[in-house]
Amino acid sequence: MRTIAFYSPKGGVGKTASAVNIAYLASSCGFRTLLWDLDSQGSASFYLSGGKPGEGKKISKLLEGRAPIADFIEEDVYPNLDFIPAHKSFRNLDIRLEEDERSLPLKEMLSPLAEETSLVVLDCPPGQSRLTEQVLKVADLVYVPLVPTWLSLNSWKQFHEFVCDKKLGAKKLRPFFTLVDRRKKLHRELIEQNSKLFDKPSKAMIPYSSAVERMGEEGLPLELLSPRSQPAISYRQLWSETRAELRI
Repeated sequence: MRTIAFYSPKGGVGKTASAVNIAYLASSCGFRTLLWDLDSQGSASFYLSGGKPGEGKKISKLLEGRAPIADFIEEDVYPNLDFIPAHKSFRNLDIRLEEDERSLPLKEMLSPLAEETSLVVLDCPPGQSRLTEQVLKVADLVYVPLVPTWLSLNSWKQFHEFVCDKKLGAKKLRPFFTLVDRRKKLHRELIEQNSKLFDKPSKAMIPYSSAVERMGEEGLPLELLSPRSQPAISYRQLWSETRAELRI
């Protein structure tokens, strides 16, 4: 079983849309995939439930080892794609992991899935916390969506320094540009510097598009909503890169 995470220090950068589309692409390739929405806002649930809020379960029993992770999974929301929807209790997840010694580490929570699941995709909340550290420890690759602006790049720099300082595996970080608008001069300049800005940049760049915005309204991944759109093509490129790195 391999694990990837989608994380951003900031919200509104296409993190959840990326997690949902990559999870769907993995499942459509025949890999048994689990998408876990760790963000209490539950945005992934909108993308996978026809634009309706998901109905996740309170996480305390899972944290304390009193309930198996299977009890929290919605199976086959699409063929080969399972889903753990968010719950409002997830907003305290980082605090529970920090303060409650009974709490299981994320790696231990996921371990029962190893035999039947090929890929776990974690959609993470923004910010830096105990949960962020655990995600970095358990994930094989961590994808960081960035809008091509100096402010976003500054957030990336701070996060990269945090990962290095904590020795959490900077080599597994995979930044990639999202909400790219080539009509903007700064966007064009920064994406042209892609290979110089990052150690391991992705060639996939997700353009700004109404098709991505419609994902929440229609509750569909792009492969079903608008497969010929440029964002869908870009996500297929990102999945191709991911699959090659994970060797699955």
